[in-house]
Amino acid sequence: MPLLAEDGRVSARWGLRRPTEGDIRAGGFSTPWDAPTIPPFPFRFRNAEILTLYWRTDPEAMAFLLPPPLEPVGDVACVHIYKMNDTDWLGPYGEANVMVGARLGDRMGAYSPYLALSSDVGVAHGREVHGQPKKLANLSLDYRGDLVVGRIERNGIDVLTGTMAYKQRAVSPDALKPHFDFATNLNLKAVDHIDGRPAIRQLTSRRLSEVVVHEAWGGPCTVELRPNAQLPVFRLPVVEPLEGFLWRADFTLVPGEIIHDYLTVSP
Repeated sequence: MPLLAEDGRVSARWGLRRPTEGDIRAGGFSTPWDAPTIPPFPFRFRNAEILTLYWRTDPEAMAFLLPPPLEPVGDVACVHIYKMNDTDWLGPYGEANVMVGARLGDRMGAYSPYLALSSDVGVAHGREVHGQPKKLANLSLDYRGDLVVGRIERNGIDVLTGTMAYKQRAVSPDALKPHFDFATNLNLKAVDHIDGRPAIRQLTSRRLSEVVVHEAWGGPCTVELRPNAQLPVFRLPVVEPLEGFLWRADFTLVPGEIIHDYLTVSP
């Protein structure tokens, strides 16, 4: 039996309905329409294991990576290396988010110049919805005896390797953000029309919801960067490694907001 009936509707055998123009205009739409790639909000992350590492970097490097009118805050960068064990739609995968403190007026948060993950669904969702600069990579979070080792690998190069001691000092969830509020994520969303004209030029913001931290551990850390032209985290050089945190949490990804629209604001 064909997928489409003679009148264009999806065959009842498949239990599906052909989208209308209204469906396509509505929010939450994703292609292909019979097997969409982009998850609708909200979706839940359960039992995520996270290694968060902070290091002091070059303030000029931070400023170079920030799109105006965002301004840098401080001189500290961080990376979160996630072992996502159970995520709606995406399933288990690895992710890494490199962040620097930033602000837009009185709005404080953390800007992501680089993100990497092992899920094609996660790459598509991050780029199409949030404007995050996600690229495919191999991520690992390993426990090697008394050492926690986090790694970002792309193109056969270990772009970032970070370590901290295994669960030596328990800390409260409030201790996880000593330098900036990384729960508020700022991103540059840039999408063109097919003819090359700019379609979207926005700064977006989103904040994780329903965060439950099951455990958190802190201690000194190390961060090693290696150059890679496709994932140039080395542009945030390690001046001084600071503290690291190993934590386990649940959280929900919910819709965000547009905080600056370059196409509607007069230059």
